[in-house]
Amino acid sequence: MKSASPQYYDLPSRAFHWVTAIVVSIAFILGPEGFGRLMRQGIDPATRSDIVWHESLGILVLMLTLMRLLWVALRPAAPQISMKRWMQTMGKIVHLALWALLLALPLTAVLALGSEAHPLTLLGGVRVDQMPLIANSAIAKLADWGDVHGFLGDAIMALAGLHAAAAIFHRVVLKDGVLATMLPYKGFR
Repeated sequence: MKSASPQYYDLPSRAFHWVTAIVVSIAFILGPEGFGRLMRQGIDPATRSDIVWHESLGILVLMLTLMRLLWVALRPAAPQISMKRWMQTMGKIVHLALWALLLALPLTAVLALGSEAHPLTLLGGVRVDQMPLIANSAIAKLADWGDVHGFLGDAIMALAGLHAAAAIFHRVVLKDGVLATMLPYKGFR
């Protein structure tokens, strides 16, 4: 006999979701405009707290995403909400795009830093001045990775906004419980 689908995501899944959403949002807000221009003007990124925080949060996003992927492979079954097939398909597409962006953003950041010979500066005074494997690779020359990173940052925020709007639509209009499956506290459900 098949067991019933759970009503809510498990606690680690909900925690990963909300912590990642908060960290990505803060990293986006702190993302320095014209970072490459500042570095070309000789500004040391370690002297800019926005840059240090942005890069540190970016590394945290990568670590959270990798831990989330591991948890998704191990976690209990996800809740199954009955909805129209097109909504399920769109939900899967948006989730896959968000996962891809969560992985691509830190990767493009490291490619941008390495290909332009800018240091990676993190909280606690951690600094990687040179990334010769990236700087000397063929991939470094394929694109302006700083521009790609900026575009992907805008894309993840737009997609996250669409994701949030869809969740609110499910809550307010459809009243189908989709949003409740991921809310952090039972009092919010």
